[in-house]
Amino acid sequence: MDDDVQQPEYELGTGMLRVFGRQLKLFRERAGLDRARLGSLTGYSASTIASFEQARRIPPPKFIDQADEVLGAGGVLSASKEEVARAQYPAFFRDAARLEAEAVVLHVYATQAVPGLLQAEDYARAVFAMWRPQLDAEVIEQRLVARLARQEIFDRRPAPHLSFVIEEAVLRRPLGGMAVWRGQLEQILLIEERRNVEIQVMPLSRQEHAGLAGPFNLMEMKDGRRIAYTEVQGDSRVHAERQKVRELERTYGTLRAQAYTPAESRGLIEKLLGER
Repeated sequence: MDDDVQQPEYELGTGMLRVFGRQLKLFRERAGLDRARLGSLTGYSASTIASFEQARRIPPPKFIDQADEVLGAGGVLSASKEEVARAQYPAFFRDAARLEAEAVVLHVYATQAVPGLLQAEDYARAVFAMWRPQLDAEVIEQRLVARLARQEIFDRRPAPHLSFVIEEAVLRRPLGGMAVWRGQLEQILLIEERRNVEIQVMPLSRQEHAGLAGPFNLMEMKDGRRIAYTEVQGDSRVHAERQKVRELERTYGTLRAQAYTPAESRGLIEKLLGER
């Protein structure tokens, strides 16, 4: 797909982006600046400013704050940062991304690829490049930025508790090539060193397996709410009903008992790195 072919509305031209784009243009024209001048004041090209105004690109938070100040918007543009940032995600993941960013406890069971929170940049780019139907290069870069931004959760204070159960087959699959694969395994080992993170591998040799129904995430919020997130083929659901969440919590508990311990899991990853 050519880079200049626009994605459907849910990909790029979301309502929030169109509203922001109109506001940006209005404040720019009110300030008597053309796109080239605003671009020079904020470090962007005139074509990029046009893309922001026409909802074809998602403006980064730094630009939004700069534009607000330069154009004398009085905080109107800056107030849109959170909603504009959410537009970086596919529509089906936006609610889950917001909840994930606020969770104090997060459990992830992964079956197809390394979880997004653990993905190295090259691995994440390879995953998006394999998406079908194919994504525009611009969309891939937007989603890459959004995925890497989610990893700020590791540096949040107070630190949330994070745990992951990953299928062994995921770790053996060299997505993106051997160099990308090695870099990804090394990143997992680095993240695993954090005191608030536990990573376990579900071995291929297990004769009993509680997770055959597929991947899911579990989240606990500051106010004590417990939420589950499930996704398959772009069809996703956020579950708040207690019975459903309890069922998945029990499943996750069994998965952790069936998986390798964190120490055993680290040993397996180190062994995989040593084999190739």
